[in-house]
Amino acid sequence: MLIKKIPLEHKQQVIRSIQQYFETERGETIGDLASEDLFDFIVEQIAPILYNQAIGDARKVAQQQMLSLEEELYALEAPIRPSKRK
Repeated sequence: MLIKKIPLEHKQQVIRSIQQYFETERGETIGDLASEDLFDFIVEQIAPILYNQAIGDARKVAQQQMLSLEEELYALEAPIRPSKRK
């Protein structure tokens, strides 16, 4: 499952940033439609990479938590002592 829908306010903010970047760094004016197309292209290209990285990071955290939980469960085990009855 990748990005289904980016909130409109976030998308608009990024589109404005793209326009500002083109104006500042390249001295070019880029319109709303071109900025949105560029945004959509970048998301399409980068989203799977970022998503997979996030899943990998989450997997590492989950594995660390499971190891910690396993250690805590072993620490809770009651010792079994042999019977002294004869």
